[in-house]
Amino acid sequence: MKNSFKLTALFLLAGASVFAAVPAKAVVPSSPATITFSSLPSQNGIDVKVEKSDKAMVIISDEDGNVLRKDMFSNKKSMEKGYILTSLDNGDYTIEVISNGKSVKQDVHVYDEDQTKTFIVKS
Repeated sequence: MKNSFKLTALFLLAGASVFAAVPAKAVVPSSPATITFSSLPSQNGIDVKVEKSDKAMVIISDEDGNVLRKDMFSNKKSMEKGYILTSLDNGDYTIEVISNGKSVKQDVHVYDEDQTKTFIVKS
């Protein structure tokens, strides 16, 4: 009886040490994507930068909602691309960036100033 008690205690200790030896996997929540817009003044355009993202989509549409350009980026931790706006007609446009389930929109107005095509970012 004493031997069976000792064996049971030994198996319990050995089993507990096996479970304690396995390291737990840490679950790190993904950080949200960082999306920034900046202007390209010398080229009359917008620079779009997305960081901390696996996939990103940039959609440029006119004031009627017609999609003029759609770019998909994947398998990159960050991406940056400039969009020249001088070939667009005068009017209002929306640049939307979708990344990691987050959507950011920037409204832009394109117009002529002193016979030069330019734009202003609306707030």
